[in-house]
Amino acid sequence: MDFWISASELVERLKSDLKASEVVEMYIERIRELNPKINAFITINENAVKEAREVEKEDKPLAGLPIAVKDNVETKGIRTTYASKLYENYIPQEDAVIVERLKKAGAVMIGKTNLPELGLIAYTDSPLFGPTRNPWDLERTVGGSSGGSAAAVAAGMIPVATGNDGGGSIRIPATFCNLFGLKPTFGRIPCHPSMPIFIGLHSEGFLTRYVEDTALLLDLTAGRDERDMHSLPKHTSYVEAIKDPVDGLRIAFSPNLGFAVVDPEVEGIVRNAVSKLEKFGEVEEVDINVPNLEMELITKVVLEVTTMMGEKIEEWKKIAYPPYLGFMALAESLSYKEYIKIEERKMELWKALNIIFKEYDFLVTPTVAVPPFKLGDIGVSEIDGKPVTPLGWMPFTYPFNFTSQPAASLPAGFTKDGLPVGMQIVGKRFKDADVLRISKAYQDINPWQDKKPFDQP
Repeated sequence: MDFWISASELVERLKSDLKASEVVEMYIERIRELNPKINAFITINENAVKEAREVEKEDKPLAGLPIAVKDNVETKGIRTTYASKLYENYIPQEDAVIVERLKKAGAVMIGKTNLPELGLIAYTDSPLFGPTRNPWDLERTVGGSSGGSAAAVAAGMIPVATGNDGGGSIRIPATFCNLFGLKPTFGRIPCHPSMPIFIGLHSEGFLTRYVEDTALLLDLTAGRDERDMHSLPKHTSYVEAIKDPVDGLRIAFSPNLGFAVVDPEVEGIVRNAVSKLEKFGEVEEVDINVPNLEMELITKVVLEVTTMMGEKIEEWKKIAYPPYLGFMALAESLSYKEYIKIEERKMELWKALNIIFKEYDFLVTPTVAVPPFKLGDIGVSEIDGKPVTPLGWMPFTYPFNFTSQPAASLPAGFTKDGLPVGMQIVGKRFKDADVLRISKAYQDINPWQDKKPFDQP
């Protein structure tokens, strides 16, 4: 079995010469072999092989494709812990919409993947399950919060996995694991049920090795569901969209958004990747100065989490991931005034970015300002010898959660130490198909799938 096969190709083979139950068994065996040193999976679906045999009897679009699901996405009858001791034994009574639609299309969920507690930070570690290790270097982080999903796909333990992104949680681990990760336009995939955190920022999506795999899964999961009042109608086929030629584009490149400090090696690698986009149109480096909403993101998440916890807040503080306690102390100094002020700052950001998107089709940046850092650190305190704020290492992702725009991270290259670096392509709101199309065009001239993690066969 080729564990590095694309999901799209695997689906075709499942419809012809492979049996879903046997493929699922092989992936489960690979998980048993590799997961002890990577810690990507935290729960295995004991009925996966049985479910695959049932799919074999049906004619479904995904034909038994094995998938993994991030453990803050609810799965009927299978525990969903949110990596929190508060939910250690929680077993949902219904599937989240994304899971419901994947199952209906014939996917077989093999298991649930690791994340930071409640998905609050971009470093995958928790009191329940411990850290997920990066397959490219087991002493380094995968980022987060969809870190378990990214590590599982990067190590060939699963062809594709779900993720979600409230501030970079798909794109950051995609970058650190040399994967493709699209944060769709807010509402593209319905999000139900969900916790009342990252309100208005959160998008469901996928971690994949191939752009066409994301397009395939988006075709099957996008579209309105009345249980999510923000969900958008489906209006196109993404699989068909990426077949269209790409030419005559106007592409803006910003290495720093006007405020970020970036590791010089990362910037050099991204600049080289951006130069390859010149094949598809005009690329122009632009001087922009967008407002930095780091404090607004922290304020929003802290107030939403403490409000959600309500009377459980003191109980939770006793069992929460220890680094959270400093952030939680901030809640006592905040009020509804700071929360409402976020909307004003969001509009400032939107106006600044609109200047760019009136003239250009895409904005390209680094995805993350640094390579994957060491396990045990939840961030970095300085970049290129300059001190940075707590989120200073991830300044490029969360702005586009505030503006609801589609944004993808694509593999850009590797540092001299062999660590993955990503390039972010941001599109106009609702133009997910355009982001997928340019991503596929870039993949065609700069494929990254032949490179495997050092510790894997």
